Parts: sequence; structure tokens; C-alpha cells
Amino acid sequence: KLEMPENLWLVEVDRGQVSQVVQNLILNARQAMPGGGTIRISCENLESTANEQPAPMLPMQNKYVKISVTDTGVGMPGNVIDKIFDPYFSTKQAGSGLGLAITHSIIKKHKGTITVISKPGEGTTFNIYLPVSKEKRIVAKSHSVMAEIPENTKIMIMDDDELVRDIAGEMLSQLGCETVMAVNGEEAIDLFKQARGKGQPFDLVIMDLTIPGGMGGREAVTIILQEDPAAKVVVASGYSTDPILANYQAYGFSAALAKPFRIKELSEIIKKIL
Repeated sequence: KLEMPENLWLVEVDRGQVSQVVQNLILNARQAMPGGGTIRISCENLESTANEQPAPMLPMQNKYVKISVTDTGVGMPGNVIDKIFDPYFSTKQAGSGLGLAITHSIIKKHKGTITVISKPGEGTTFNIYLPVSKEKRIVAKSHSVMAEIPENTKIMIMDDDELVRDIAGEMLSQLGCETVMAVNGEEAIDLFKQARGKGQPFDLVIMDLTIPGGMGGREAVTIILQEDPAAKVVVASGYSTDPILANYQAYGFSAALAKPFRIKELSEIIKKIL
């Protein structure tokens, strides 16, 4: 269920990243309702005053747009709520735990705040507070980043997180690229070999650096370059301080992307390499 007022204030956000945030929260809400339920997404204008503050850690006397994602699922106990934004913390056996950590990072980069309210058996609500833009109207961009990418560019995305694959695929689709997905290094190598064997090689491969319990980009890029020394491979990681990102060429990569990345950053990398 969607509740969107027509007079919603403007915020300055990266469309791809905030889309990733909302999809992260919807995915978590869906998984919290194994027997079905309702997900409600609502937006509202909020203005803090000297006497009232919408959420902790928000500057006083400011305007915000509040985005709420509410489910009717199983809820969470207090000891889980305190850890849900920590990297690699997950209550799901097959989960990486990075979804909410990335969500928190994106909102923080947008100078906003995200909070959670939940009780076992009573569902969960995530509230996002984004500062209102000082602009009064939407200004159309004078150029499109999509036109910069060569037509029919074929790209493979390797990441164990389904949501990351979906978001990256959506970005590449907007850029006019053809995409193929792999969940780990082994599958990426097989797909790479198959594509070359058919005479339809990938123009670019984007690989997650580490895959829990599987082959990550660091190992896979070596095998791919043995198959095709001219292959273009980009490493992507949620850890911007990882030494491989700073020295990617020494490991055989053509470029590096720090997750979560914006569509503009992605397009610039593709244009630079191809």
C-alpha cells in the first residue's frame, strides 16, 4: 500500500541509491512475512522545531521528508534491533547481512537518518528522514548519461546478493546495456567461457571482491584473464578501505567500484574502460 501526498517537499538524492534503499527494506519486509501480509510505504513532510524533534540525531529547526516502510511480519526483539545495521549481521541462514548496512550507509551519505521500531509479533517499521532541498523546483538535466555508453554493451554482474544484482542490472538497463548475472566466481567463469565459445564475449565483467563460502572476484579474475588476457574486469566491494580497491591493477582488474555506487559512477567506469 502506498501513501504519497501530492505536496511532498523536494529532496536531493541519487535515484539509484535511494531506489536500492527502498528495495532493501521491501525485501526485508517480505522475508519477515513468510505467511503473507501487507507492506505499507508512506511519505510525509516534517518540520522540526525547538520543542519537537522528529528523530534522534537530526538537527533542530529543519525540514525533512519522512519515508516509512511498515510490515505486518514477525517483528524483532530488542537485541536484534541494536545490531541490524552492522555489516554481516543477519538473522537469515543464507543472508549476507549487508543489505541494511548498505541502506544505513546510503542514508548517512545523504545527511539523513534511519530508525527502526519493532516488537516480536507486531511487525516492523523503518523510518527514513531526508533533509529537504533548498531548491524550489525540479530542473531538467541538460544531457543524458545513457548516451555515453556504447550500444549493445554486454556486461556480466557477479555478486552473491540478489538485491545488489537486481539494482546493478536495473542501472545497466537504464544505460542501454545487456546484462547477465552470476552468484559466485565459479558461475562467472563458466558463463565467461560459454560466451567466448559462442563468439559473443562480454565487453565487461563486474565482480564482487568477496563471496562468503564461494569464489570471489580476487580468485576469479585470475582465471578469467588466463582465458582471455584482454578481458576487462571491474572489482566492486562494500569496503572502500580494502587495499585491493586502492591497488586494483596489481590484481588484474581494470577499475574499481566502491559499493554502493551511483549510476553516474557506473557509467563513467564503463565509458573509461570501453
